[in-house]
Amino acid sequence: MKKNQGFTLIEVLVATTIIAVLTSIGVVSYQAANRRARDAKRKADLEQIRSALEMYRADNNWYPNTGGGGWADTTKLGTFLTKYLSPIPSPPKTAEAYYYEATDSSGGHYYGYCLSSDMEASNPTDSSCTPHSGHEYGLKSP
Repeated sequence: MKKNQGFTLIEVLVATTIIAVLTSIGVVSYQAANRRARDAKRKADLEQIRSALEMYRADNNWYPNTGGGGWADTTKLGTFLTKYLSPIPSPPKTAEAYYYEATDSSGGHYYGYCLSSDMEASNPTDSSCTPHSGHEYGLKSP
């Protein structure tokens, strides 16, 4: 009597299917973790910019004006904040930039601001600041 050695076609297909399902679950989890990590970096970057803006205000009694009268790319803050933060952080893996808007104008000086960033995985926002168009996350001056 001769024994068949090896696996049947059904056994191979079942094993392949199980491996494919586990791999796809792993890939999706990995991508979600990466999106959350990039969002955390964006929030940390905005907090760094916020700290530099607060140091600028402590020295000058107002926040910088980037000259546009509206939202401006935070790289334009470089001339004002090089003493406090250099270089200005840029977002990870995105064509979008961080944005800054000086607010609460009085006598040509600004006493408030909003910072804005696009997010990938979450949709949190500081309700007191309306983010730049298309962005989901905003921070307002304290």
